Amino acid sequence: MKVGVIMGGVSSEREVSLATGKEMMTHLDRNKYEIIPIDIKKKEDLLIRAAGIDVALLALHGSFGEDGTVQGTLETMGIPYTGCSLLSSALCMDKDLSKKILRYEGLHTPDWVLLREVDEIHGARVAALGYPLVVKPNAGGSSIGVTLVRDENSLRQAVQTALSFGDEVLVEAYIDGEEITCGMLNGKHLPILTIKPNGEFFDYTSKYEPGQSDERIAAFAPELAERIREAAEKSWRAMKCTVYARVDMMLKDGIPYILEVNTLPGMTRTSLLPQSALAAGISFPELLDAIIEGSLSARPDMNPGGASSRHRQQAG
Repeated sequence: MKVGVIMGGVSSEREVSLATGKEMMTHLDRNKYEIIPIDIKKKEDLLIRAAGIDVALLALHGSFGEDGTVQGTLETMGIPYTGCSLLSSALCMDKDLSKKILRYEGLHTPDWVLLREVDEIHGARVAALGYPLVVKPNAGGSSIGVTLVRDENSLRQAVQTALSFGDEVLVEAYIDGEEITCGMLNGKHLPILTIKPNGEFFDYTSKYEPGQSDERIAAFAPELAERIREAAEKSWRAMKCTVYARVDMMLKDGIPYILEVNTLPGMTRTSLLPQSALAAGISFPELLDAIIEGSLSARPDMNPGGASSRHRQQAG
C-alpha cells in the first residue's frame, strides 16, 4: 500500500507539521507500506504529488490542513485520507463555532468573546469576562499566537498578536485548574493525561521542547475519571469526529471545561496522543496502523479496493 505522508503545509504550524511527518515516517511499518513523503510548500503541490497514492496519512496542522481544505481536495481526487472528515475538521478548526456547539450540547467550556478588531476590547462583553484572559487566534493550534493576559494594558498587544495569525480572535476566560487531555481512537477512550507545564500555561515551548512540561497518566477517582471520559466522548460525537482526535480540557472543582477538540493532534516525540496510546499498550507503529485502518473503514467507498479506487484504475 502506498502511503503518502502529507506534511509541511502553508500555515504558521509548518515546522510542527514537518516534525510530525518525520516521526510518522520513522514509525511506519515498512514491511506493510511503501512510504512516500509529500512536503507541501504551496497548495498546488497536493494535486501534483498526491496522485497515485493509496492513502494520505495527514501530518498537517493549521490552515490548509486541519480546516477541511485538504480533506476536500483529497475527496475530489478520490484519495482516502486519515482522521476526521471535511465537516468535522472545519467545525473543530473554528473555536468560536466549536464552543457554541459544545455549549448547546450541555458541555462546559470557558466563557468567551469573538473579536475582529483591536478596538473591540473595550466592549462590555470583554469586561464581563474579567482577568486573567486567554487570547488566541480563532483558527489555529500549537499555541501559536496565544497569550495569557492579566490586565488591560496587555490585552491590546495580545489581540494584535493573535490577529497577525488570522482575521478573528478568541478572548476566553481563564480557568485556573488542572490541564488534562483525553484522546479518542476509533471511538474508544485512551488514558487521560495530566499536563503540568513549566511556564504559565501549556504554550508552544511546553508542547514541543523536551522537558518543558510534565505529562503523566491521570490517577483520578473512578467517578471523576468517568465524568472526564463522558465529556470527551460527548465532544467527539457533537463535533462529528471519526478515527482519532484529542479533547483538551481544564479541570476545576471536578468539572471538565472543554478547551478544544483537536482533529489532527501532534505526533512528534513529545506529543500527547502517542504517549496516551503507549499507556494503553499501543506502540507508535500500532497507533499508525489503527489510524490508517480506521480511516479506510470510515471511508469504504474511497479505500484502495473500493469504488473510487476502481474508478481511478478504469480511468487510467
